[in-house]
Amino acid sequence: MRIPSWWLPDGVEPSALWLLASRMLRGFADGYVAVLLPAYLGALGFGVVQIGLLGTLTLAGSAVATIAVGALGHRFAASRLMLAAALTMVATGLGFAGLHAFWPLALVAFIGTLNPSSGDVSVFLPLEHARLARAAEGSGARTALFSRYALCGGLSAAVGALASAWPAWWSAHTGGSALDAMRAMFVLYAAIGALVALLYRGFIAHEQRTHAADAAGRVANPDAPQPLGPSRGIVLRLAALFCIDSFAGGLLVNAMLALWLFQRFGLSLSAAGQFFFWSGLMMTASQLLAPVLARRIGLVNTMVFTHIPASLFLISASMASSLPAALALLLLRSVLSSMDVPARNAFVMAVVTPPERAAAASFTAVPRSLAAALGPRPHHRRRAARQRHPRGAAAGVRLAQDRLRPAAAGDVPPPSRRLIPLPAAFRTTTRSGVRS
Repeated sequence: MRIPSWWLPDGVEPSALWLLASRMLRGFADGYVAVLLPAYLGALGFGVVQIGLLGTLTLAGSAVATIAVGALGHRFAASRLMLAAALTMVATGLGFAGLHAFWPLALVAFIGTLNPSSGDVSVFLPLEHARLARAAEGSGARTALFSRYALCGGLSAAVGALASAWPAWWSAHTGGSALDAMRAMFVLYAAIGALVALLYRGFIAHEQRTHAADAAGRVANPDAPQPLGPSRGIVLRLAALFCIDSFAGGLLVNAMLALWLFQRFGLSLSAAGQFFFWSGLMMTASQLLAPVLARRIGLVNTMVFTHIPASLFLISASMASSLPAALALLLLRSVLSSMDVPARNAFVMAVVTPPERAAAASFTAVPRSLAAALGPRPHHRRRAARQRHPRGAAAGVRLAQDRLRPAAAGDVPPPSRRLIPLPAAFRTTTRSGVRS
């Protein structure tokens, strides 16, 4: 059966569909968990500092698991790592549904796959990114495929955010316990993990049939995963840059943003679900423009010139005195804030050699997880910080790092379209053949 080219661009293997379906399922689960998590933990009796600490532990645990994949993943079969990640997702959902004390939940948060942010910062990211890059031939196909991948995650996360209102609706219409309904959502999270495991099994079977000779060991696979080598320098520069960006992002994970809206403006859970639904839709729609914009002005310029106005909208939202004004400014930010995601992911995969892709995806994701993990906890240390300053500080940090992106990444479009001059030290050619 021929797959419509809108879903799979020319030059992309059909096996990528398994990963796109997995991203949709995980995005749906992450979408409702990010909104539901602070309400659920509050219903269990935890304070804002404890909620912030649990958010920190989820991101820190993701960082540890991701760096393990980057440093040691080449020693294990990728299929086993993917299935292990899916089964960990099952255990995470069951753990949050069944446990009530803080420290057992903290342990599950650190070891598990829970994602309190709007983006994918889990151990799934390097495993899937490396296989997506392998499934695409050429830079154009790779950027288009990563755009579809981000689209699947964004759309499903928006629907998931809307689904976060189900416990309140169920409690209001049946008289049942809202806490029990929220626990049921974590059981659903575990069920989605089981479905992801089944999708991975299908992807692995398809990959083994396609590369039967390599799987049997009769032909050496030149793209077999390896630790970082010739591309180490640019990967470390990109990792340092993403670290700055994600420290700001740690102040803005959906769970923390929802908590801020709950406390400052008294926003209800159902209203928060609707807001994050429309915000997710706007983020997703903007990502469809990323490949078109990247072809015209380059990958790095796409990242920079969409982030700057998004940061300005965020600063304005932090100063808003009314709920409608704050929500309107946050929605305007959503239109631009994620347009850099497919461009960033495609760029990382393009500037490293194929065997290094899994390690590169891990090492560029780890600083994002670690830096983001620093955001939620200080966010709740002082009551005044919850009111305004974290969002303004996050925007200021992102504005600063936007100016550093060209030098760190070095994506140079044609001279007539080069909008940002680059230092000569960064205008080199990588071993994968991409000018940087």
